[in-house]
Amino acid sequence: MSRRLVLATRNPGKVTELRDLLTGYEVVGLAEFPDAPEVPETELTFVGNALLKARAIAAHTGLAAVSDDSGLCVDALNGMPGVLSARWSGRFGAEHPGGRDRANLELVLDQLADVAEPERGAHFVCAAAIAHPDGREHVVEGRMDGRIITAPRGTGGFGYDPVFEVAGSGRTTAELTPREKSEISHRGRAFRALAAYLTTLTDP
Repeated sequence: MSRRLVLATRNPGKVTELRDLLTGYEVVGLAEFPDAPEVPETELTFVGNALLKARAIAAHTGLAAVSDDSGLCVDALNGMPGVLSARWSGRFGAEHPGGRDRANLELVLDQLADVAEPERGAHFVCAAAIAHPDGREHVVEGRMDGRIITAPRGTGGFGYDPVFEVAGSGRTTAELTPREKSEISHRGRAFRALAAYLTTLTDP
C-alpha cells in the first residue's frame, strides 16, 4: 500500500504546505522527478487545468498526483482574469523577472479605475485535483470572497494579494500572516478538503 503522493509543482513552498496538511503521507514535489514534463495550462477552467496536470504527472511517475489551479475572478470584469490570472498583463517568463505580478495587479487596477466601490466585488478560486495511476480522480474547490481596493496595501503574499481585501476583515491578504491567510484562503480550503477526501481512502 503506497502512502506516497507527488505534488505537480517545483515550488518547495507548496510542497511544504501540502505536507503539513497530509501528515499521514509522504509528499514529494517534481524536484524528485527532474525529467517530469512541463504541462501547459490550456484548459478554460480551473478544474480542467488541475486535472490536466495531475493526470500527466500520475502517468509519468506511476504515483497518485496532486495539482491545483487558482486565480482571481473580478465581478466587474465578468469573472476575469480567471484562469488567465498569472498572465493577465501579457508579461511572463524570464523576459520580465519579478515584474509579472506587479504588471498584472496594475492592469486590474487600471481596468477598475472608474468602477464604484460597491461594484468592486471579487473572489479567489482554487481547484485541487488528485489523479491516481489506476484512473480514479477527485477534484475539490475552495473560494475566498472579497473586493478589489483602489491601491495596494501590505507587504506579504504575492500576486494580487495587496489589492484583495478579504470580506469582513478590513485587511488585504498581503496584510495577513501566512498562517492567517492559510486558514481562510481558497488554496487552504481546497487542500484541506482534499486532505479530508484522502482520509477516506485505504490506498492513494
